[in-house]
Amino acid sequence: MSYPKLNQLKGWQLKKMLEKRQISSREILTSLFDQIHKENPRINAYITLQEKQAKRSAERIDDLRLKGENLGALAGLPVAVKDNICTRGIRTTCGSKMLANFVPPYDATAIQKLKRADAIIVGKTNMDEFGMGSSNETSFFGPVRNPYDLERISGGSSGGSAAAVASHMAIMALGSDTGGSIRQPASFCGVVGLKPTYGRVSRFGLVAFASSLDQIGAITKDVKDCALLSGVICGHDRRDSTSLPEEEVNYVESFDEDIENIRIGVAPEYFGGGLDEEVKKVVMNGIKLLNGLGMKVEEVSLPHTDKAIATYYVLATAEASSNLARYDGIKYGFRAEGDLELAEMYCRTRSQGFGAEVKRRIILGTYVLSAGYYQAYYAKAQKVRTLIRDDFNKAFDKVDVIITPTSPTTAFKLGEKIDDPLTMYLSDVYTISANLAGIPAISVPCGKDSEGLPIGLQIMGKPLSEDLILRVAYLLEQNLSTPAGFNFKLYPESMG
Repeated sequence: MSYPKLNQLKGWQLKKMLEKRQISSREILTSLFDQIHKENPRINAYITLQEKQAKRSAERIDDLRLKGENLGALAGLPVAVKDNICTRGIRTTCGSKMLANFVPPYDATAIQKLKRADAIIVGKTNMDEFGMGSSNETSFFGPVRNPYDLERISGGSSGGSAAAVASHMAIMALGSDTGGSIRQPASFCGVVGLKPTYGRVSRFGLVAFASSLDQIGAITKDVKDCALLSGVICGHDRRDSTSLPEEEVNYVESFDEDIENIRIGVAPEYFGGGLDEEVKKVVMNGIKLLNGLGMKVEEVSLPHTDKAIATYYVLATAEASSNLARYDGIKYGFRAEGDLELAEMYCRTRSQGFGAEVKRRIILGTYVLSAGYYQAYYAKAQKVRTLIRDDFNKAFDKVDVIITPTSPTTAFKLGEKIDDPLTMYLSDVYTISANLAGIPAISVPCGKDSEGLPIGLQIMGKPLSEDLILRVAYLLEQNLSTPAGFNFKLYPESMG
């Protein structure tokens, strides 16, 4: 019998082995970087690697473990970080020419929490420029390819993190989710991705796209790892004015709680036109499986779902227009060359530094905020956002979770939709509502289509119900024949 390499194991398995001193963190890092050097040239999941620094950190943690020191919850485990989360001394590009050489002087709160948990940062992952994209094709550093089919997209904007985890170039990773940017690539790459409740994880140090929607979350090989990583990064932060007054939680402990009387909501609005039949069948089978395990299934209505895309692309672009005004070539980032007058320098810097999709969204956002159009677009979109939130509140009076497909299709071909923005935007039709409502949502692999491409099932819950949606996701995962990630099933029984 052959066993998988260390980089192919889950984080919780490695954690057990580290604690029993069966392996060292240095051995994990060696296995991981061997895979990165082999696969990253093909997949392009990483922008920046920290091999020397990571191995030095691994040696330090191994030495502390041998001395019997108390270590954090992720001690010795490698974590990849999406390249819009600030890391002190490591460049943070946001997938853009504008920040291609930017090195932050501080760590994001999520990174500080990882370091306090003794995790090891291995590198920064590729992404759609400033998080604006659904395919990871808008990155200045080139597209990320799907590990299941290199001719297909990995999803966006956290495509680098999802592809790295799926191809075993990362044990676990951080992403960010503004309209589905964790869940959609997780679905396309066959891994688990959680968008927490808005305010559950600090946004301090997350480079802003749309501040009322952005949220940092976990991308992992299975639900247990997702619970482990999410528990570390959550908690109140006084430096983020939108941070909720909630402390860190051990989500793994919730797996042991009873699942009786959990009510599943199914909304017809998520199973209509545009949904691929194979995706629909696989997701419905997942719902039937949970029903057979004792959960009750009820129909709920989310009548304003069809307004979510338009609402999102008004609000998100308006906020992006304001947030990205800071990139003017003065304080940091790219500056156009030449002896230019101030206005010309601004114009050339932003024209040359931003890609086409970012410029498209800045222009749209500036338009909807302009005099004469603010009430017609931005103010109206805020009202519709309230209606969407009210839809969820009413639905959660009847049910505990709502299950939908994560994406209407499986991963599409590279270049297939890049020249058709409206079609591209529809890739996020099932994920955007959770961001508008500020509720937690997780994507879990629940099967594959006839071409062998992964299909994700989305579970949404009430605000701060991460423990419940993780528990439902874990139950689904444990009872499915297709586990998360590539199907490496051969490992010693002692690892569980």
